[in-house]
Amino acid sequence: MIRSRLNRKCQTTIPMAVCVALGLQPGDELRYVIENGRVRLVRVRVVSGDDDPFATFPEWGSEADQQAYAAL
Repeated sequence: MIRSRLNRKCQTTIPMAVCVALGLQPGDELRYVIENGRVRLVRVRVVSGDDDPFATFPEWGSEADQQAYAAL
């Protein structure tokens, strides 16, 4: 069994064995799923294009926009 302790701010350090098992790296996001009095810790998988504003707002990705912002 892997254990950790909460500090005064209800924070904990994720044990290295958990990081290795989940393939966690600094900066990764985690999701906490609460089910029947238990918590599942899940690594959030980043989908390609999440940081691309043109993927979020396709109306900004016209040919005119591409040309206007090409030099930025």
